[in-house]
This record gives sequence, C-alpha cells and structure tokens, in this order.
Amino acid sequence: MTIMKSWVGVAAMAVTAIGAGSAGAEEFRLGLITPPPHVWTRAAEDFGAQLSEASGGAHSVQVFPAQQLGNEAEMLQQLQSGALDMAFMTVAEVSNRAPNFGAFYAPFLADDLGHAARILRSDVAVGMLDELPAEVGVVGLGYGMAGLRQIVSRGDIASAADLAGLKIRITPFTPILDFYNALGTAPTPMPLPAVYDALANGQVDAIDMDAELIWALNYYEHADTIIESNHMMFPMVALVSGRVWAGLSEDDRTMIADLMSAAVDSTIDVYVEQEPGWLEQIAATDRTYIEVGPEFFGDVPAQWDAIWSERSSMLGALREVADATRE
Repeated sequence: MTIMKSWVGVAAMAVTAIGAGSAGAEEFRLGLITPPPHVWTRAAEDFGAQLSEASGGAHSVQVFPAQQLGNEAEMLQQLQSGALDMAFMTVAEVSNRAPNFGAFYAPFLADDLGHAARILRSDVAVGMLDELPAEVGVVGLGYGMAGLRQIVSRGDIASAADLAGLKIRITPFTPILDFYNALGTAPTPMPLPAVYDALANGQVDAIDMDAELIWALNYYEHADTIIESNHMMFPMVALVSGRVWAGLSEDDRTMIADLMSAAVDSTIDVYVEQEPGWLEQIAATDRTYIEVGPEFFGDVPAQWDAIWSERSSMLGALREVADATRE
C-alpha cells in the first residue's frame, strides 16, 4: 500500500461522513507547535511554496508556527470544526483521540532513525491513516518525524534509579506519561516554549527531548548529564480538516496529497541524515554524556507494552513490522 492509495479511500470516507464544506478555498492556514527554524516548520513552508507554484498561484498556505493558533489539542479541535485547514501535528496528540496511534511510542520500537523511517513508511503504518476521518474528523496524508527521544538532566545520573522521583518534562500525552510513571519519575507535561526557562530555573529536574532541540535550543547548557537512550520514536502526521477536504475538487485533493505527503516524508530523511551530527555536538560539550540501551530501563518497556496492548490493537502489528524491517 502507498500513501497515495491510502488517502483515496480516506477522501471518500471524509466526504460521506462529514459532508460538503466551502469549496474553492484559496488561502489555507496551517498550524504547528514547532518554532520557525525547526525542520517541521521549514517543511510546512516548503509545502506552501510548492502548492502555490503547482496551482499557478490559485492556492497559498499561511504557516503559523510556535503555537500561534493554540496548543495541539486546540488546533485539533479547530481542524474538526473547519476553523483550521491543515496542521503538521505530533502523532502523540492524535493518539489522544485515536488510541491505536499510541502504539508508535512503544519503547524501543525502532533501533535507530533509519529503522524508524522504515516503520513509518510501511504498509501497516500508512494503512492506519484510514482510521482518522471516522475517528477524529481529519484526513491524514502522510508521516514525518523528529528524532528519537533522549533525556537531559540537571543532576548526575548513573542508573535509572537516579531518575526516580525527578520532575521530568514531557510532551503532554498518555503514552509517554505511562513510560515515565512506570520509571517512577514525576512526569511533568509542559509546552515546548516553556521548557528552556523551566530547566534553567529548576522548575523541572530533567527533560525528555530530541537531539535537534537539545542542541539548537541550547537545553544542554542547563544540564549535568545527557543520556542518549533513543528510547522512543516521535512521529508527526500531516492533517487536513475533513470539512475542508470535503469541499475540495478531486484535482486539488490529488495535488495537496502529493505535495503534503512528500513534504512531511522529507523530514524523515533530514533526521536520518542530521541527527548523528547533533548527537556528536552534544557529546562534545563538557557535560557528562552516557549511552544506554533497553536494559537501562529494566522492565519498564515490558510494563508499557502490557498497558498498551489493551489500548491499541495495532501494537502487535507494529512490533511485527519492526521485527521484519530490522537490518
């Protein structure tokens, strides 16, 4: 199955289930939580430029980064109502409405970024997008991702036991909350713009973050220990409001689907290529830098799987995809 084959069925369901919207929209609004320099934001801007060119100027995209339109929960509500046209959104937020997507956050599902890419591009992952119109009221056109997750701590960490009781900033969604609860920490949901100051002033003891932002936003400056754990992948999904999609012509749907799926897919290649360099730069700082594997977390991954095997019917299928795509 390809992304293109998947969205054709999704479009039909969206039109049938949601009904016609306002046809002929020419300027689309696209929201993200990431700051302007972020890989996802640049991909959104590239998509807008390509759509304008491909449509001969008939369509344009105004990109709103850095939570200008609200947090992801608020933007998802706007997508459902048709008040927002498009978004590049963490799969984490989608999993709050469609629990099957929580399976993407299974600890150590991916061995590395190349492996994560193969999982996200698999037929199983792409087929899951077909659930979104009925479950969430949006159309999913493809996946991107950020890097694998690492841990940045203000204190010295030598074992998982040293993390117990620490206030660890997390992205506010259930799969990662369950992981850190099982680890015995005090997971603290916090929006991205608040993280730097919170780590600097001790509001949190540690953060769960990807290498790009650890380096680019200088989070390492307020750390004593950086743990390269690669414990969880962090996918993103390109979404279009079901109501907006229903009002588009078939030609516009095809054009948008082609360009948007390519734009988010390009972020996968960026991370595969660039994350090793970010990690090398972080490791070269004067902070303590340790590399750990699944054994560092003891039985926490198994505890997580036990919880989510009851919440997501796709966990087993994605584990099978992961096993089949290991190199």
